[in-house]
Amino acid sequence: MKSIELFAGAGGLGMGLHRAGFHPVQVVERDPYCCDTIRENKARAGSLVADWTLEQGDVRAVDFSIHAGKLDLVSGGPPCQPFSMGGKHRAYDDARDMFPEAIRAVREARPRAFVFENVKGLTRASFQNYFEYIQLQMRHPDVTAKTGEDWTDHYGRLEQHHTSGSRQGLNYRLVTRLLNAANHGVPQKRERVLFVGFRDDLDLEWSFPVETHSAESLLWDQYRDGSYWERHEVATKARPVNEVLRKRAERMEARPIAAAWRTVRDAITGLPDPEHPSNDVQVFANHRLQPGARCYPGHTGSPLDEPAKTLKAGVHGVPGGENMLLKPSGAVRYFTVRESARLQTFPDDYVFHGSWSETMRQLGNAVPVRLAEMVGKDVARRLRFAA
Repeated sequence: MKSIELFAGAGGLGMGLHRAGFHPVQVVERDPYCCDTIRENKARAGSLVADWTLEQGDVRAVDFSIHAGKLDLVSGGPPCQPFSMGGKHRAYDDARDMFPEAIRAVREARPRAFVFENVKGLTRASFQNYFEYIQLQMRHPDVTAKTGEDWTDHYGRLEQHHTSGSRQGLNYRLVTRLLNAANHGVPQKRERVLFVGFRDDLDLEWSFPVETHSAESLLWDQYRDGSYWERHEVATKARPVNEVLRKRAERMEARPIAAAWRTVRDAITGLPDPEHPSNDVQVFANHRLQPGARCYPGHTGSPLDEPAKTLKAGVHGVPGGENMLLKPSGAVRYFTVRESARLQTFPDDYVFHGSWSETMRQLGNAVPVRLAEMVGKDVARRLRFAA
């Protein structure tokens, strides 16, 4: 199935959707470092991005009408800084808000479906009206803003159109949900807003896939039957104990059906210790220790035996106390780029271009490949059914 990928970043969303069966005929990204990463991997035999047609440039200069009626999917992650908890929270007053361009791509290309994602901050109460405005535009992309029209006036016209029941022009059935990646097998507590729309004339019904992993199952495996520790060959005396979690596990009557949350230890097992480098470290690209990690209030790193905290990109680069591993001893160190890539479920043969801080920015902005693949497979299945 054919697609186009906008705001591709380092490729996380696009790679997951590619694995799900969508093959991008156009990939658009402005950031030169992200483009260098994609280009470097395009040159590698067997890479998921090897046949991507990358276009480095501003999406606002792209004419998507050349794809009209030829695409199964438009996807992308419009820049999230206007809505990020770590950003300046300017939303519609921020020139970096690219949702209007994402919606223009849908309007011009008229795909059978779209998948867009953004940060949890978009769902905050202070952005509620704009969040609903974005969704109405996705439902009715043909109802465009008039020249000089304020967004609130356009919002009102969209509400009137939506409640009128009119199905003239291009319309989509939209489903929106805040997903925690940890609940879908990603070793990271990362929450992203997903927008999935199907063209109205397809007359499809769809819902997000059910969650496959749970915190409760991890508690059972760690504190009831010990299978987690046995799998990692951790001796009884070396197993860390959290009394609150232990007591919570004791109250459980049976192990939940879902799989256990995947932890940092699950993700980085098999990688050499970067603090004691050997020749094995060189086997894994981007696996070098970055010095200088330290804790400060509110930034204490990710415990080894839990899913990682959300990897951050930061407004001014990587935050000093984030993106760290918290060892059972209480010591901390920065995650290597390769460890961070595993936490974002990128394959080990995917190489990141740039300095540590630059590559961590790319990873902090990325969508976990596994999360994108999980949603994409269900979208692809539904579209095949409608073919």
